[in-house]
Amino acid sequence: MTLFKKKIFILTGAGVSKESGIKTFRENDGLWDNYKIEDVCTPEAFERNPDYVNNFYNERRKMINHNKIKPNEAHKFLAKLEQKCSDDFMLVTQNIDNLHEKAGSKKIFHMHGSIDKLYCMNCNFVFDFETDISTKDICKNCNLSGYIRVDVVWFGEQPKYLDIIYNFLKKTDIFISIGTSNNVYPAAGFIDYLKQLNKKAKLIEFNIEKTSKSMLFDEIYTGNASKTVPKFVKKII
Repeated sequence: MTLFKKKIFILTGAGVSKESGIKTFRENDGLWDNYKIEDVCTPEAFERNPDYVNNFYNERRKMINHNKIKPNEAHKFLAKLEQKCSDDFMLVTQNIDNLHEKAGSKKIFHMHGSIDKLYCMNCNFVFDFETDISTKDICKNCNLSGYIRVDVVWFGEQPKYLDIIYNFLKKTDIFISIGTSNNVYPAAGFIDYLKQLNKKAKLIEFNIEKTSKSMLFDEIYTGNASKTVPKFVKKII
């Protein structure tokens, strides 16, 4: 299979990070277990109790960035694939961790934001940080405090980079879905959009089990992404 002259779109979900030891959103004892979504994952929650919300994400960030949490082989081989594909490559992740970056990927779009970045609700400025989030933090752009929060997309908010994503989908030749159930929109709609737009596009799915949209894919690889993705990438490069 020759992919390097094709425009490749890759979508990764929680299943990829789970293999590195990061709990998924919905599973028992997951990152959000014992918390109500409306208390930590909405703009209204932040307005009511910013310290509570900030402390929640400080703890999540420590868990995700623990030195035991490392990129797995799926992350590493996606980075290798990107190196071979030049400019005709886009990696969109629904994950808020930085494992793709740690593995060497460069062209990453975190559509649900990143737990390693801060966002100012006053001026929409996004910037890196290394310490815990505090309500006393001052925005580097507008110099105001009290508006700084984690740069994670909350319920009721619009996912990031959708214009860029849909523009790339219009010219995508190969769509690869890895470790996602394809049940959560708008990401779940990428497949439908591509199918309607480009009937010649090839769709490939990697997951531990078949999903509700598996029948739409041309190729399906079942099993852990840390094993199936490297085999696939080795085969084509």
